[in-house]
Amino acid sequence: MPLPQTVSGISNREFLHTYAAPGRIGLAGGADVVSRLIKRLQRGLDEERQSSLWSHAFLFQGTRHDGHHWVFESDLEVHRKNIRLGVQENRIEKFCIEKNYPVLAVLDFGLGDGEVGAMMRESLEMVAGRTRYSLRELMGTLIALRRPAMRARPNPLARPQSLFCSAFVTHVLRKAGIDPVPGLDVKHAAPEDLFRSPRIANIWLLQPPPVVKAVKAPLKERIAARIRKRLGRAT
Repeated sequence: MPLPQTVSGISNREFLHTYAAPGRIGLAGGADVVSRLIKRLQRGLDEERQSSLWSHAFLFQGTRHDGHHWVFESDLEVHRKNIRLGVQENRIEKFCIEKNYPVLAVLDFGLGDGEVGAMMRESLEMVAGRTRYSLRELMGTLIALRRPAMRARPNPLARPQSLFCSAFVTHVLRKAGIDPVPGLDVKHAAPEDLFRSPRIANIWLLQPPPVVKAVKAPLKERIAARIRKRLGRAT
């Protein structure tokens, strides 16, 4: 794993528009209750049992004719009475709100045009085929994180035509001939596994900005301290 290149002093939007590119992978650490739980349950992957920074993973598409950068992701999206559950396309703007996503990373696996094309084709097939987001499979993965011997075997709660976020990213990378998490079943791949992948060529990590409001200090300070500690171990 290469040493992450930390970036500071810019907004989520500036960070993503600078480092996102077709075929690169995004990681986000959400601030909501479910995201915090997902991060905490990945602490078994850290030798010091620190919670992960990451709760969600997605694939960058690139800029489309509307002038917006889009992503492929498997997620649960709720907008008023409209619910989308599964692999979908969304604009990058959803990750530009700092209070919702206080930490972001962009992973570059050094893919060629053919590999990127294979990922895009597979992602579009999954959107058209209505591949679902499986909370059940996610629970199976989080259980297996406590029992490492289970992670090479099929997820016991697996469902057909279903993938949660980091399993979706792992699946499309493998379709392109890249295995980001060797030795793991695709439906056991967690966001932290992608961040620690031995296949990564470059990592850009957005350092949280200085805290302005005292009420937000504990969360921001914990994230910044965790990043500094993780970078120190990587040297």
